[in-house]
Amino acid sequence: MSLHNWLMLLVLSLLWGGSFFFVGVAVSALPPLSIVFLRVAMAALILWLVVILLRVPLPGSRSGWLALLVMGVLNNVIPFSLIVWGQTQIDSGLASILNATTPLFGVVLAGLLLSDERMTRLKVTGVVIGFIGTVWMIGPGALQGLGGDTLAQLAIMGAAISYGFASVFGRRFKRMQIDPVMAATGQVTLSAVILLPLVLIVDQPWTLESPPMSVWFSMAALAVFSTALAYILYFRILASAGASNLLLVTFLVPVSAIFLGYFFLDERLATSHFIGMALIGLGLSAIDGRLWRRRQ
Repeated sequence: MSLHNWLMLLVLSLLWGGSFFFVGVAVSALPPLSIVFLRVAMAALILWLVVILLRVPLPGSRSGWLALLVMGVLNNVIPFSLIVWGQTQIDSGLASILNATTPLFGVVLAGLLLSDERMTRLKVTGVVIGFIGTVWMIGPGALQGLGGDTLAQLAIMGAAISYGFASVFGRRFKRMQIDPVMAATGQVTLSAVILLPLVLIVDQPWTLESPPMSVWFSMAALAVFSTALAYILYFRILASAGASNLLLVTFLVPVSAIFLGYFFLDERLATSHFIGMALIGLGLSAIDGRLWRRRQ
């Protein structure tokens, strides 16, 4: 990847690193489906304003809208619902580790389904090293809950697999000449349309107590930063760097979350954090490949 792609990936990790905190605040007052619906619906409103202001062209065919619908299901409806529900059952540390399996599935799926993103020994090695670094940084102690709430853990793993399929499927938008802003807008809009009847049937929002302002602030930040802006970057990286490289953001999200906690919540950085970050950096360099090939 180019330096520009790496910078976009880093910013995306910061935007998604904050999402675990925002969701953690929201689950105290809202059910999972309502959180997911509000996240994509509010992001859709923001993105449509961007589309109108920038005069971004709409998809000109039915196949374009159908592709956005499938992308919304794979990239939003399924993983968001599974992760938010999973976070109500297991600790966020274990959820983060299970979510870090996303690049593993992404490399395998891209290798099987995309002719220009074949699996290589260096890629697989880098992904494994990065995953070990993630576990080390979050803390092996988080794995103590592994096998306890099996269904919740399978839900997080299912979200990781869904993200892997989404990254592979999303490659077609560049070929279909759909602008990244429009791709982001279309998928969250159609996700909201799918989720609305489910929320009305399952959560019955008119029966819920009004959430405090802290929850609304968290939902607004989740929609603006961790969804609307994040997905514009997501589709730009996907178009320019490919599916396998895009999913490396999952390794960077815990790093970003820890640094955000250090700067804004006065959390302390431990030796394990630095060791984990070093392993993640080593894994990312192996997947990128340039330094390793130059050394060879």
